[in-house]
Amino acid sequence: MKRILTVQDISCVGKCSGTVAVPVLSALGVEAALLPTAVLSTHTGFKGFTFRDLTDDIPSIGAHWKDLGLTFEAFYSGYLGSIRQVNMVRDLFTELKRAEDLILIDPVMADYGKFYTGFGPEFAKEMCGLCAIADVVVPNLTEACFLDETPFRADMPLDDQKELAKRLAARGMKKIVLTGVQTGPDTIGAMLYDSDAGTFEISQTGKIPAAFHGTGDLFASALLGGIMNGMSVAESMDVAVGYIAECMRITLEDPDHVDYGVEFEKATPWLLKRSGLFG
Repeated sequence: MKRILTVQDISCVGKCSGTVAVPVLSALGVEAALLPTAVLSTHTGFKGFTFRDLTDDIPSIGAHWKDLGLTFEAFYSGYLGSIRQVNMVRDLFTELKRAEDLILIDPVMADYGKFYTGFGPEFAKEMCGLCAIADVVVPNLTEACFLDETPFRADMPLDDQKELAKRLAARGMKKIVLTGVQTGPDTIGAMLYDSDAGTFEISQTGKIPAAFHGTGDLFASALLGGIMNGMSVAESMDVAVGYIAECMRITLEDPDHVDYGVEFEKATPWLLKRSGLFG
């Protein structure tokens, strides 16, 4: 069984970060080791959440793994809460990675044209450095703009988004999977730019008029799970786009659904079947 390491926070209530990454990857037959960067009582969509910073534990955990000789086929980071954590993760991945291993970075820091609370341009510069060591980077349009120090435009034409992806590649990023890409008013999905091949692939699905916390984490986790099962990045991207749409569809069909996350558990059979692992 392939083993990956994911580095992100744990929100005890709320479907995001580590609490979706581990079950999705596990369902796809991948052993998911989790290095928590913080423990929150709930995700940040709730008011009054508690927060326990685990930054100081990261070096000792990594040192223990090195002493044990543990290996991972892939490394995956999500939400990192500070520049210090970004630098620690870059060092950890660099030290543990073998030549054949894969690094996937989800540069969680912004959306809808704004940085999340606590982040700013200096954080984006450090995150850009982390993304430069990655094989696959999964930014949304806002994050891509901030990584490139480019003004965000919600109505950015597709050709301009392609040029943005090329500029990110010039900063050292190999495969950029840009999320939130629209080819029309009723569609949404993602776009892959492979800098080695110089090619673009686009995957679209029908746009669902809703927004839920944690769908980006689910997308990145499903994407990595597909890659670990031998799918190309483009094939895995297509599955991940469909998976998020299925998660949202199932959630909205439930009259008792909650607003803090999608019912991704109910969409797991779809994901396994679409990935060729079941049925």
